[in-house]
Amino acid sequence: RARLGMAAEGECLPVWGEENLYSDQTPRWKPISLTHVEYEEGDLIGKGLAWCSLTPVFILVGFGTLLLFRRELHTISFLAGILLNEAVNWVLKHLIREPRPCRGHSVVFSEYGMPSSHAQFMWFFSTYIILFLYVRLHQSYTSTLLENMWKHLTAVGVFLLSMLVSYSRVYLRYHTAVQVAAGAVAGIPLGMLWFAVVQLALTPWFPMIAAWPICELFMVRDSTLIPNILWFEYTAARAEARTRHRKLGTKCQ
Repeated sequence: RARLGMAAEGECLPVWGEENLYSDQTPRWKPISLTHVEYEEGDLIGKGLAWCSLTPVFILVGFGTLLLFRRELHTISFLAGILLNEAVNWVLKHLIREPRPCRGHSVVFSEYGMPSSHAQFMWFFSTYIILFLYVRLHQSYTSTLLENMWKHLTAVGVFLLSMLVSYSRVYLRYHTAVQVAAGAVAGIPLGMLWFAVVQLALTPWFPMIAAWPICELFMVRDSTLIPNILWFEYTAARAEARTRHRKLGTKCQ
């Protein structure tokens, strides 16, 4: 069998230059509390990267919170795309069937590592977010750098976060660099494709969907016609707060 070729089912994937790296002493892996993400005991950088690799979990928790309190069709569509992306990753892993590198982790959720689900998740997420910022949340009345700085900072932030999560999977020895790169190659075009589907195919149907009785029952809303939903909600909330404050002041007189 070739050195980096396909290993038999149930075996791990050998890596160049590390055949005898742990021949004398096997590293002790320590999991983060309440999770199964492991890092080498005593490695502070590894501990930080282990927490970083939990970013997809934090993002899913955030989506759950948004769905509970906002119930917006664009958020629901975004989450549907993430779930579809995960399904594609599962199919690819079981078609390619390339094992993870030989690292000795006690717990992994899948024996296959190609492509990396964390990398694919993060690059799908960041690609969609960047397109959403510059296409969906456009401001028709201004395009100055200062007033759009938060968009640029957010875009750079999600890009760097995707890079960091991808690096953490290699550093923590859950994936090879090739498996992580394959995850990015899969996640970026899927993010672009799903954004195009939502923007061009699904969004025209959102007003009708929002009018369905079941959507009205659960207060599902559509903000497609609002150019900048963040600015709209900010100004609407501020105006409503001022109105209620004036009414309260009148009653107290």
